[in-house]
Amino acid sequence: MRLRLVLSLIVASGILLSVQAFGAQPGIEVHRGDDGLVFGSCVPSLVAENKSTENVSFLQVDVLFTLANGEQRDIELQSSYRDGILFPIVPGAKALLKQHLDLSRALGVPCDQVKSRKVLRVLCEGMNGGACSSPVLAEP
Repeated sequence: MRLRLVLSLIVASGILLSVQAFGAQPGIEVHRGDDGLVFGSCVPSLVAENKSTENVSFLQVDVLFTLANGEQRDIELQSSYRDGILFPIVPGAKALLKQHLDLSRALGVPCDQVKSRKVLRVLCEGMNGGACSSPVLAEP
């Protein structure tokens, strides 16, 4: 009787684990990186980790920053220049998403003047030029 109970528990736990694993789809996780300071202006960054099996050719996260004075600014943080040399994010790799200060306006305030951050849009392209098939979870 006990043997049956133990075997039933083992089978049930195996089914539960396989259901949980099936529901968890690996994707691309993006989280806040280190902020820099260039000429007195905060330069934010994000770190992307590719936990999928897909090669990513380009990743962009648009973030809305709310400043201490109430102003809002949106900034594009990118894995590479849009029309430049590709820096693919291969499966298992991490990449820095940064603001290209030669193409966009700086925040114009020190980092301690940034009060909140919110993701506006995520743009992910696979090596085939189309949208990524893996989900992207971005937390600024």
